[in-house]
Amino acid sequence: MPSRRFWIALLLVAGLPFAARAQVPPLPPILPPPPDPAAVGQWSGLVSLPIVPIHMSLLPDGSVLAWGNPATPPSDGGSQVRVWDPAQAPPAFQEVHNPFVDVYCSGHAFLADGRLLVTGGHLGDHVGSNLTAVFDFRTRSWTSSARMSAARWYPTNTTLANGEVAVISGTVDGPSNVNTLPELWNPASGWRALSGAQLALPLYPWMHLAPNGRLFNSGPGQTTRYLDTSGSGSWSTVALTNFGARQQYAGASVMYEPGKVLIVGGNPTTATAELIDLNAANPQWQYTNPMAHARRYLNATLLPDGKVLVTGGSSSPIGTADVVGAVYAAEMWDPATGSWSTLASMNAARMYHSTAVLLPDARVLTAGGGGQSQTNDFNHYDAEYYSPPYLFRGARPTISTAPPSAAYGAAFFVGTPQAASIAKVSLLGLSSTTHEFNQTQRFVALAFAPTADGTGLSVTLPTNPNLAPPGYYMLFILNGAGTPSVAHMIRIG
Repeated sequence: MPSRRFWIALLLVAGLPFAARAQVPPLPPILPPPPDPAAVGQWSGLVSLPIVPIHMSLLPDGSVLAWGNPATPPSDGGSQVRVWDPAQAPPAFQEVHNPFVDVYCSGHAFLADGRLLVTGGHLGDHVGSNLTAVFDFRTRSWTSSARMSAARWYPTNTTLANGEVAVISGTVDGPSNVNTLPELWNPASGWRALSGAQLALPLYPWMHLAPNGRLFNSGPGQTTRYLDTSGSGSWSTVALTNFGARQQYAGASVMYEPGKVLIVGGNPTTATAELIDLNAANPQWQYTNPMAHARRYLNATLLPDGKVLVTGGSSSPIGTADVVGAVYAAEMWDPATGSWSTLASMNAARMYHSTAVLLPDARVLTAGGGGQSQTNDFNHYDAEYYSPPYLFRGARPTISTAPPSAAYGAAFFVGTPQAASIAKVSLLGLSSTTHEFNQTQRFVALAFAPTADGTGLSVTLPTNPNLAPPGYYMLFILNGAGTPSVAHMIRIG
């Protein structure tokens, strides 16, 4: 049935002479209302960067450390490695050149004191370095450390419960010469080789510290395994995934709760997602609901409410132009229901060589793409910020006071005027990401209770350091609407 607006317009035109009727301008189209950011979130505009960030880490002071491909020169002619404060508008970039090694294609994870351990690097395509470099966020400077036993290009670093860092995989001097020897870096004694655990794995393997203290390799190969780092080391098979191999640096993997892992996307291009619970007596992979969009070259980011944000990627089948199938819409997975929700669309394609990190203000910074990529993409000297729906649901709770550090099993006070309305307290590991795998992000929900005087919360850390290896974390408090505070940086262990 025609609308009331239609009939009014018809009567107005009917009352005009015939010649004048043709001159009546058409009514403006009725546009749909803009999407509600409380339902789909909101993207910022593009922010110019001097580099294409292929490696990106959130430092304990809230700044971002990033670097790209030496074949993609900085747009301002300066150093490839940069630090900036993501809260600044516009951001100011500081050059922090590494004088020891080209850190493109390296692995990286945080040490207990907040420094970033960077292993390997780039001497040429598939030709790695055996150098180890450490970045100190306090002085914004690099130092060199003990060399590994052999070179690595595209390795993965993982921080252990005792503060050591395991480095796994990476090529030595060619695509067929994969470094099969896992090594452990100790701040006091240097490197220790796990000679009993030699195994050729895909590049940038997905490694997670499990609650039992072993390292879990969740892919991207079909066979998933534990690495026991005691003694000379050993591997043991856990389970086979249902989809099969998802190809190196094409899909993504996150440990969304201690011992619970989600893998998603990959190549052949797929929307499928699978889960495994390592806390079960006989862990097995099970499908969860698929994404709305098939994706490869996606990023998966843990959020303060425990959900998983997926951004970017391409839906194009293998062998076709990835740019044509670029996926702009973000999606979010809810572990409580296993369901995906489609969110607002980003402004630029983010595919191979793109990055994403969670910021202390609970936004997600996405950047890069291109950088001499294999997707026929151009170089993205830009970034954009995503504000998830939880930032549009009313006032945010605030943390007025919290300690700078706390020990395992300790209870500590978090001051907040909204103590009575707090529904969740969470720890998020600082991101250090490249090639679709975030090597350091973690999520741990903490036990808490309002204090008797109503001025804050008594929050308790887990006693098991395997749940949160020593280092810096973002501490968030969330109200009943799921709205998070700005994070407080706290050192654990």
